[in-house]
Amino acid sequence: MTTDSSAAETNSTDGTGGLWRIVAEREISTRVRDKTFIISTLVLLVSVVATIVITGWMSDRDHDRQVAVVDPAGRAIVEKATDLAASIDEGTSLTARTVENVKAAEKMVSSGKADAALVPSDGGYQVVGDDEIDEVTSQALSATVASAVLNQNARAMDVDLERLQAGTAVDERLLDPAAKDAGLRKLAAFLFVLVFYVTALGFGMTIAQSVTQEKESRVVEILAAAVPIRALLWGKIAGNTVLAVAQVLLTVAAGAIAMVATGRGDDLRIVGPAMGWYVIFFVLGFVALASLWSVAGSLASRQQDLQSTTMPGQILLFAPYILAVTAGEGVKTVVSMLPVVSTMMMPVRMAEGAVPAWQVAVAILTTVVAAVLMVRVGAAAYERTLLRTGDRIRYREALTPRVGTS
Repeated sequence: MTTDSSAAETNSTDGTGGLWRIVAEREISTRVRDKTFIISTLVLLVSVVATIVITGWMSDRDHDRQVAVVDPAGRAIVEKATDLAASIDEGTSLTARTVENVKAAEKMVSSGKADAALVPSDGGYQVVGDDEIDEVTSQALSATVASAVLNQNARAMDVDLERLQAGTAVDERLLDPAAKDAGLRKLAAFLFVLVFYVTALGFGMTIAQSVTQEKESRVVEILAAAVPIRALLWGKIAGNTVLAVAQVLLTVAAGAIAMVATGRGDDLRIVGPAMGWYVIFFVLGFVALASLWSVAGSLASRQQDLQSTTMPGQILLFAPYILAVTAGEGVKTVVSMLPVVSTMMMPVRMAEGAVPAWQVAVAILTTVVAAVLMVRVGAAAYERTLLRTGDRIRYREALTPRVGTS
């Protein structure tokens, strides 16, 4: 008797396993043929690639500053200053444009034909701007003028300037070399948050709408007669998780290819590890959220109810999005180890800089535990509510076991 019972239980489990795979395959095949899914994937890919390309172009393009001068000495200073400007800000250069007098130089600046003017003054030289003077231009011209005049005065006074300046060189050493890549890291963090938010919200709403549509059209009653309700849930979670992860992998790959194609392969080595961790956290977080979205769909009796039943899922996604943009380092550190929220926050921190291994381990552990609990609780609520019709069901009612049920 015991053996027969165990065999029957095993066969039942195997059958259910095969059934949830069928449901998952149905979800995948239906979505990949959906024009909305295809278009949204292409839009996401193009948006990420365009952001990387445009950002790279903006940061790498040359900045040629036009400087109006009125004498050969001023021209010589500008020509010397261009090397210093390039050392301050790579890609910046200075070009001298000689005019007749100071008024002509000022006119060029006020009309926008020159970014600045270098003109003689009582104290030596004066840098003239319209409403502002570019900091790099000002620093390069000021330092070059000081050096040129100092050398001229030293020769006039028969002073050995090299001996006088001995020991005055100042070198730079960074305790945190990664800080110079802050702009790149912030861009990567922003893209991580944006892609997760858009993908998780898009797939989440699709899961909820699919469940409600099947429930509203009574198709789910036919499916439930042939497939255990829990197998329906697992199939939806598995199928949509595969699609969501595939979309994220495509996006990450497209971003990596765009970086290499635009000559930013070195930058890829900086953010590459964070991109890998991002995929891992995405899988864990999406599995947890997918069960919540499925329950949200089962609570609704019609499409109009989804606005309220999907609100908890939207809050879980929107809160980390706001924290990633506005929160300070202390808050980010704490919330990046909280379940589900860590899915978005931990990759952001890893993109922005080094994160202790124990914090990453805590974030993974809490998210795995949360995913297991949410799937188990979600499965129970899904079974209680999927076949119920009429008014919208509240979460409290769905999560409370009915008397007489196991």
